[in-house]
Amino acid sequence: MGQQEKVATSLAGTVSEEISASLTAVDAELARRYPGDPGTRQPVHTVYVPGDVFEPGTLRSWGDQALAALDEHAPDAASFAAILGIPEELAGPVHDRVRAKLEREPVEDLRIDFEDGYGPRPDAEEDKAAARAARLVSEAYANGTAAPYMGIRMKCMEAGVRDRGIRTTDVFLTGLMEAGGLPGGLVLTLPKVTYPEQVTAFVQLLEAFEKAHGLDAGRIGFEIQIETSQSILAADGTAAVARMIDAAQGRATGLHYGTFDYSACVGVSAAYQASDHPAADHAKAVMQVAAAGTGVRVSDGSTNVLPVGPSAQVHEAWRLHYGLTRRALARAYYQGWDMHPGHLPTRYAAVYTFYREGLEPAAARLAAYVAKTGGDVMDEPATAKALSGYLLRGIDCGALDTAEVARLTGLTRADLDAFASPRRGDLTVTAP
Repeated sequence: MGQQEKVATSLAGTVSEEISASLTAVDAELARRYPGDPGTRQPVHTVYVPGDVFEPGTLRSWGDQALAALDEHAPDAASFAAILGIPEELAGPVHDRVRAKLEREPVEDLRIDFEDGYGPRPDAEEDKAAARAARLVSEAYANGTAAPYMGIRMKCMEAGVRDRGIRTTDVFLTGLMEAGGLPGGLVLTLPKVTYPEQVTAFVQLLEAFEKAHGLDAGRIGFEIQIETSQSILAADGTAAVARMIDAAQGRATGLHYGTFDYSACVGVSAAYQASDHPAADHAKAVMQVAAAGTGVRVSDGSTNVLPVGPSAQVHEAWRLHYGLTRRALARAYYQGWDMHPGHLPTRYAAVYTFYREGLEPAAARLAAYVAKTGGDVMDEPATAKALSGYLLRGIDCGALDTAEVARLTGLTRADLDAFASPRRGDLTVTAP
């Protein structure tokens, strides 16, 4: 038996109580502003389809076109891996999973576009298209052909198109309600936000709709699209994007970077407009810091270089898209835009390679942390959270299987969820 230590204190118990009382408002503010990640699935991409182009078979058509591109330009695992530089040992697993994904669930998140991809139309025409979009989305969820997430991008809150954007939103949401209610995967995207007051106005619109239909307050969330320099740095020198998240009053689900509008806004010439331009990196870094801890996810933008034409041209476009996607993943931008069916093979190849090449190291580190066996890296609860989040994202998108992760870590899906979203302030999380 070791020597029993004498424990002595100098402060009265009321000191702790007084300090806690003084921080009550701060505790409440932390809980409100920084609730942490919602723990829901984040899609790896968003696909935009103009409102007049979307059809019942659009999602399946994108998958079939992507598969046809693979068959024509990279007919086997070895050739696909050679084009993209995928390690030899991952060539087969990645190729097989990409094909399976394109057959099973080619699109994870679809936005029916009534903004730039649709353009100005007569009011009657856009009304009809918005009502049609609501019907098709409702039917897709009813018959099991929907993407996990679906919704619209309406026109923005600027004066020239504000009324049209409000009406399209109303027509679309009303159509969903009349067809049976709002689907669980509903996502709305508010584009070209410049001032936080525009976010406040959109919240007002959604509040009015919820009251009109007796929906729970806050039922309808939305993404904020960052496409202007003023959304990053306001006239007073503050980070406007942080104020936009606050203005959303808990409804903001994502910040989406708009590569080409933002680049043009800061004067980048067309030849250099890309998601890896320094201006893009700065904007996304500000978005990332503003969103950290709030539960709002950040999405990268897109490339406008399409994989079409002869094989050499397709391969070049694939390498560009694959490289940009891998670059974004390394910077913790786990979502992006895809503009063409030919982008799907490289989207999933990049995502799957990213998760499969890191599977065993991540699983080993997490297992060692849980077992407290140490190793050559001293991990902390924050790292265990990051490791679990990495594995969960890999499972959700189809890069990893739950069974193989369980075999390597000894943890269940529930265990991983507990590590990825620990209780606030709990620094001693352990697996059951």
